[in-house]
Amino acid sequence: MRAGGGSSLGMASSQRMGNDDMDEMKVETAGGVMTITFNRPEKKNAITDAMYGAFAAALTAAESDAGIKVAMIRGEGPDFCAGNDISTFVAVAAGQLDMADTNTHRFLDAISSFSKPLVAAVTGRAIGIGVTMLLHCDLVYVAEDAQLRTPFIDLGLVPEAASGLLIPARIGHVRAFGLFALGEALTGAEAAALNIANRALPADEVAASALAAARDLAAKPLSALIATKKLMRDHEAIAAALKADGAAFVKQLGTPEAAAAFAAFAARKAAPA
Repeated sequence: MRAGGGSSLGMASSQRMGNDDMDEMKVETAGGVMTITFNRPEKKNAITDAMYGAFAAALTAAESDAGIKVAMIRGEGPDFCAGNDISTFVAVAAGQLDMADTNTHRFLDAISSFSKPLVAAVTGRAIGIGVTMLLHCDLVYVAEDAQLRTPFIDLGLVPEAASGLLIPARIGHVRAFGLFALGEALTGAEAAALNIANRALPADEVAASALAAARDLAAKPLSALIATKKLMRDHEAIAAALKADGAAFVKQLGTPEAAAAFAAFAARKAAPA
């Protein structure tokens, strides 16, 4: 997905997206680095459908903007991203929404095919898509005490974002199966040791270190960075994996197991504190 046309994102700026629905995403651009911030800290930056759309739009604009050399992802507040806002899954499982009508596929297409360097700064919780999106980043800086989990099976679902292909390739089958099937958590330090992240740092150093790396990349020859990234990623295999796990994910949304998991989740949310 390569939308044409220029973008004001290439100018030094700090902006919210265009309407109230987009207030949960921030896009800031300076020095050739576009920073995309999940801005829903009260919900641990769980991603809504509108946020997926805003993220995809930002990366698409950055792709065609010669002034943007690097994109960086971070979360406002203590947590990076607590995964997908589960209300979308509930609506799809109930037949009230078609997954094809959501912005999820736009997000996955944009992040998996982004040709420029993509850097992530991860603190606190990274759950579900908060972990699997990191597999499409080129540099990942993580807090030593961050908690990364991929509890898809606990929700009656399957891994997404081509993670069924990419995580075993990084860390091996048995460790990957433990993450998926047992819902095992990784600390940031463990994620770095397993090559899911470049470096594990004290939490208060993560954002600055990621931004410093992004600025360093922005000063390098962009064409060489793009060519190197292209050589390092098997785009056909990733696209095929996205298609396969997307179909499996939608199928699982219609199962009794998923319906029961969502009902239990909703009951926990509704329970008095």
